[in-house]
Amino acid sequence: MTRPKITFIGAGSVVFTQGLLADLFAFAELKDAHIALHDIDTERLDTAEAAAHHIAGHLGADARITAHLDRREALTGADFVINIVQIGMGEATRTDFEIPARYGLRQTIGDTLGIGGIFRALRTFPHLRALGADIAELCPDAWLLNYTNPMAMNVQYLAEATGLTKVVGLCHSVYWTIRDLSDLLEVPYQEVTYRAAGVNHQAWVLELRHGETDLYGRLDELIKSELIAGEEQLRRRVRVDMYRRLGYYPTETSEHSSEYVPWYLHHDSEIERLRLPVGAYLGIVEENVAAYEKTRDALAAGEPLTVEGTMEYAPQIIHSIVTGTPRTVYGNVRNHGLIDNLPRTGVVEVPCLVDASGVQPTRIGSLPSQLAALNRTYLSMNDLVVRAAVEDDPRHIRHAAMTDPATAAALPVERIWQLCDDMVRAHADRLQPALRATLGS
Repeated sequence: MTRPKITFIGAGSVVFTQGLLADLFAFAELKDAHIALHDIDTERLDTAEAAAHHIAGHLGADARITAHLDRREALTGADFVINIVQIGMGEATRTDFEIPARYGLRQTIGDTLGIGGIFRALRTFPHLRALGADIAELCPDAWLLNYTNPMAMNVQYLAEATGLTKVVGLCHSVYWTIRDLSDLLEVPYQEVTYRAAGVNHQAWVLELRHGETDLYGRLDELIKSELIAGEEQLRRRVRVDMYRRLGYYPTETSEHSSEYVPWYLHHDSEIERLRLPVGAYLGIVEENVAAYEKTRDALAAGEPLTVEGTMEYAPQIIHSIVTGTPRTVYGNVRNHGLIDNLPRTGVVEVPCLVDASGVQPTRIGSLPSQLAALNRTYLSMNDLVVRAAVEDDPRHIRHAAMTDPATAAALPVERIWQLCDDMVRAHADRLQPALRATLGS
């Protein structure tokens, strides 16, 4: 295709938009792309547009850059749509933490499972339905590349509520996990071969090798040698603790991973032992606002911006589809037999081949039983949240919270229903009307 049109939905997430643009313009074949930026916040949209022009100039790109408050205008004729919205922004995120905290419920990031994940999904679904309808009408052949969390819930909802089929959810957790393990084991990342699969933020490194060497053996030796030396740094990470007990390394940070199981956040001793930062995402929200304001002010003053690539998957996918260059990325897609012992309708994270024909997921077979057991609980909760929205059934919100491992470990069922009522009241204006009902305990 000539001069592909790439539309950013939520381009006001300026720092993330900058990184993606730096990755895109690093490819010679994409330097003349049409970049259409959409956001509903005028100031943020103006900042994103100015940053895009700066990055294009810095990297020698002859891109056409347009900015649109009207989403439909931005989508018309798009070849690729990158969704990076956060509905409710920092205000809604603070609500996701503050109300559960009053009930004694601890969260670290709150964007994937748990009460935070449930309500982030429910306030995002109306946006996804409208976005899907616009894509079906205005750019039906476009690939929708979703970065918005909760990833698995959002991709499942898109499939069930919009009928779009050219959708893939993208996350950098697998890539950075392998980079971090390579650094830890002092092996060049470029020489490591690996295979991972599972669900987003709870996938598993199934194979990890350097040539003929199984790097899991080296990781075991490192953990053992640290213990012999009287040190506890590795064993004080949730993901290492999970690896020791499950036999496979999880592909998400300790902060995230602690929220998806019932074993850690409910126990003061485990929070101390594993150094878990309760409420950490609130600090990240403030850092993101500060980073945005720094970028805005630098552009207004005519000061140079740092232009750095991020190795994100969306630019790689776009380059492969445009040029036919084959590469493998990790994507979140409907299961449909990719992982035998997980629900077919759930969204799984697997390696995907990308070339001119699009994104083609790899069949994995069965996961080890202990891994599939945890992933099934994750996907069961996801499905109940999607059911709540698709079926207009507010009871399923409570069923999802009851099914969530960390919530169920911390609260009796009556308190879970009361908490859901409080969250519904707080987020009511962002929920579809049928889900605004309070049901009592």
